[in-house]
Amino acid sequence: MNSISQRVTDLAIQIQQIPAPTFDEAARGQFVLEMFRQNGLAQLKMDSAGNILACLPGQGADPPLIVSAHLDTVFPPETDLAIRRDGERVYGPGIGDNSVGVAGLFGLLWMLQDSHTRLPCDLWLVANTGEEGLGDLKGMRALVDRFNDTPRAYLVLEGMALGHIYHAAIGVRRYKITAHTRGGHSWIDYGKPSAIHELARLVTEITRLKLPDQPRTTLNVGRIGGGTSINTLAPSAWLELDLRSEDETALQNLARAVENKAEEQAIPGLTFDMQVIGQRPAGSIPATHPIITLAQDCLREQGFQPELTSGSTDANIPLSRGYPALVLGLTYGGGAHTREEYMETGPLMAGLEQVFHFVVRASAQA
Repeated sequence: MNSISQRVTDLAIQIQQIPAPTFDEAARGQFVLEMFRQNGLAQLKMDSAGNILACLPGQGADPPLIVSAHLDTVFPPETDLAIRRDGERVYGPGIGDNSVGVAGLFGLLWMLQDSHTRLPCDLWLVANTGEEGLGDLKGMRALVDRFNDTPRAYLVLEGMALGHIYHAAIGVRRYKITAHTRGGHSWIDYGKPSAIHELARLVTEITRLKLPDQPRTTLNVGRIGGGTSINTLAPSAWLELDLRSEDETALQNLARAVENKAEEQAIPGLTFDMQVIGQRPAGSIPATHPIITLAQDCLREQGFQPELTSGSTDANIPLSRGYPALVLGLTYGGGAHTREEYMETGPLMAGLEQVFHFVVRASAQA
């Protein structure tokens, strides 16, 4: 294995060993901040969202380039983070999503330093918070609020998406819907509303909604809970609903249809509370945009056939505001968000080379 890719792999394991569930990334962030300091970067900062920022100064005053990778994982702090190896695979919860992405920030830095490359613009390296789940992209929102449209581009690194170029953002809206009733005894008060029964009816109605194939639009009830005991009419019950679409208007139409279903299902003694718990706006830039064609060139030069795609990532925020942004992957992997998650070390150097050449050439684009 190339020495840079070995260093990145070793660093990815160090990062992975520090628990970083969404909303609790501080310890991992402090580790990354100290690593930035040890590598001689300037303008080190932990912002109010917990993002870790560092600047590699350029030679001129051209618009900066921002490269980011998210710190957080889906795994709770008590998760066993033990690593095991099998040939070129490294297994461990969060190793690919996104410990190797964060380590890739340093791989890029080391490649620039080793090649004595001075960019014509400042390069900001950012390890950001709140990408997963109900983090609602809070870290990237704060980052884009800070820089707005001044960067020439926002590049997001994801560990296991090598060969893919995300240039379109899938819009997401998430609800917590809670049903409330007076409750009662399952025998004595039979016939009165049960929050669980009524919530189940609402789920049935929601899942009957006809969704468009184009633009692709989906819904999913991911969690559900409530009730007091087996022989009690539930006084409350809740669900968490995930709505997604490639188009913001289609997403809004679906959200409105869900809200209408909740209103239609209300009966005397039953209310539904609908709380928006997450919003990821949609957006895109054309496949013909210069940074997207450049990204394709850089992948082809490493022997990969680029695949343009869409996703729900940190890039949603800049893309939704009309700013140039994309996601690039560093290697292959699998089992994302499971305890059998793994990354492959073999393709990692090619993934790093792709990012290095993209950054060097993007920083010089007019």
